[in-house]
Amino acid sequence: MTGFRLKSVEFRREREKDWQELERLITAAEKQGLQNMPLQDLARLPVYYRAALSSLSVARAISLDANLLLYLENLVNRSFIRVYGVRHHLGEAFLAFLTRRFPAEVRRFKWMIALAFAFFLLGGVSGFVQVSRDADNFYHLVPGGMAGGRNPAASTAELQATLVEDAGGVAAMLNHFASFLFTHNAQVGILSFALGVVLGLPVFYLMFFNGQILGAMSALFHDRGLALQWWGWVLPHGVTELGAIFICGGAGLVLARAVILPGQGTRLDNLAASGRRAGVLVLGAVVMLAIAALIEGLFRQLVQDTGVRYSVVGLSLLAWSFYFLLAGRGEKHG
Repeated sequence: MTGFRLKSVEFRREREKDWQELERLITAAEKQGLQNMPLQDLARLPVYYRAALSSLSVARAISLDANLLLYLENLVNRSFIRVYGVRHHLGEAFLAFLTRRFPAEVRRFKWMIALAFAFFLLGGVSGFVQVSRDADNFYHLVPGGMAGGRNPAASTAELQATLVEDAGGVAAMLNHFASFLFTHNAQVGILSFALGVVLGLPVFYLMFFNGQILGAMSALFHDRGLALQWWGWVLPHGVTELGAIFICGGAGLVLARAVILPGQGTRLDNLAASGRRAGVLVLGAVVMLAIAALIEGLFRQLVQDTGVRYSVVGLSLLAWSFYFLLAGRGEKHG
């Protein structure tokens, strides 16, 4: 029996530091989640797990003491759950993404998003001023496919008709324009993210150019005395849709910063890490675009009362403000 105990003690002494390190890693994973652990710890976790599994196999083969076997079995089981186990159902993971991770990343990169918004706003002011001064500038700023019958050649009555639902051709034209606008904005958002690696220059261009389009369209309706109806038509879905575009623009600038100012580590490593974070912004923005499409397709075309439309605008602003300011507070994200 003495030899048996000595063999068990020697076996444990040779490997105990590795077991303790694995236990530390597993405890950290259980408390904060694998996604929040440092990359070096994540890389070491499966290595120590396989070493502990090998130790358990040897311990069973040479019949070491029961307490040591029980300790190793518990350690290996905990490790298996963390390394290979299903930690979240898809629905739970998506809910966690929406309620915690996405708003937290928006707050983290709020200045990048604000910069994208600033260029859009600058473009909007530019487009508005140019068309207000000379209506013919409208044709240089707004692509023909986006106008949908809205141009300086249309009468005020024709412009107003495009902002209300009817049973004739205007409704079909309006729906076509809304579908085109959503597709266009989604493309702008994705392009703003994807082209961020080109030092951010395409992001600034896309934000400014699309701001000019909105500014030019707005000037057309303002000059005809239809400002209230125009913004009541645009903003119920526009608050959400434009917000998503600004977030995509901010995601593109996150990539641009990683290229221009890589910080510690290689530029490629920093770009990969920033890309993962920026990807969270884009995925959340896609969800926002889907919500905007629902508002655009179901609500805006059915509700014609301007007061109700502006009520939805106010509620959307409040809802998104509270969401991005408060959701996910106190959560740690790696």
